[in-house]
Amino acid sequence: MMNKLLTIALVFLVFSCKTPEARRPVTVKTGSFIDASVERNKKLYAKEKVAIENLMNQEKKDYLASESGFWYYYNNKIDIDSLKTPDFGDIINYNYNVKSLNGIMIYSSEAITTQTYTMDKQELFTGLREGLKLMKSGEIVTFLFPSQKAYGYYGDENKIGRNVPLICEVTVNSITPNQTD
Repeated sequence: MMNKLLTIALVFLVFSCKTPEARRPVTVKTGSFIDASVERNKKLYAKEKVAIENLMNQEKKDYLASESGFWYYYNNKIDIDSLKTPDFGDIINYNYNVKSLNGIMIYSSEAITTQTYTMDKQELFTGLREGLKLMKSGEIVTFLFPSQKAYGYYGDENKIGRNVPLICEVTVNSITPNQTD
């Protein structure tokens, strides 16, 4: 009887000690959402680029293409070599306004007021941050930003809607070098 009980216990122990089997996903997801998003963004950028190029052709200005994916021209260019563009941590005092591509004022420089920005240490939309890096004290530059370099998909949650390309006219009043070095 004891052998029979021991055998049953041993059989029960052997069959009940299986390792848990991994659960398999019900469906396998691919990168289809990401692929669709990339395709949608490419089409949006192409559409905005055409609108920006049409505007540049109408204005007949000497626009430059930035390495960062926006266009700009100098309203007032300073050709003094001793003046430098800002470096990391420099404090920039500037004014700017924001317009839609059809020239309608969204935010005037009076409404925005004079801004102070510590280069690459504070939040600022990508295009403006990259644009300020190109400027010297006293320069006035007009930038054409596709929506991905402006406020992108979310807009500014106020007057700028989602996926809106912008025109910004920026005046750098002064650049104060970083004093912490």
